[in-house]
Amino acid sequence: MNVPTDRRYLKSHEWHLLRGDECTIGITQFAADELTDVTYVDLPAIGKKLTAGKPFGVVESVKATSDLYSGVDGEVIALNTELNDHPEYVNESPFEKGWMIRVRVSNPSQLDALLTPAAYTGTITH
Repeated sequence: MNVPTDRRYLKSHEWHLLRGDECTIGITQFAADELTDVTYVDLPAIGKKLTAGKPFGVVESVKATSDLYSGVDGEVIALNTELNDHPEYVNESPFEKGWMIRVRVSNPSQLDALLTPAAYTGTITH
C-alpha cells in the first residue's frame, strides 16, 4: 500500500501535505480503493473556513458516499476543479492528480496531532 512519508493522515483516510502555511488535502490510496470508482466530488467554495475534525465535502462512488474531513483549521484557497470532469483522478492518482483542496492553515502545529505515515499504515493493516 502506497503511503507517502511526506504528509500526515487522519483515521478517516485523508492526507495532509503542508508547504509553508498551505496544506493540500486529498484521500489516500486505501480510501480510493475501498470506494472503487469515484463518480463525484463535492468540494467547498474558495474562502470557506474549515475546522479541524469537521467535514468539508463529500466523495461519491458507485459503492458509497463518504464525508471528507479536514485535520486543520483554515481557509480554502484552491480547489482541484479538474475533478469536476475527471473524478477518476481520485482513483488513478490520489496523492497527485486527485488532490481535492488547498487550505491556508491557521495553526500549522495542528498537523503534529495527525497520524504519521507509520501510524496510518498501522490503522489500515490491522
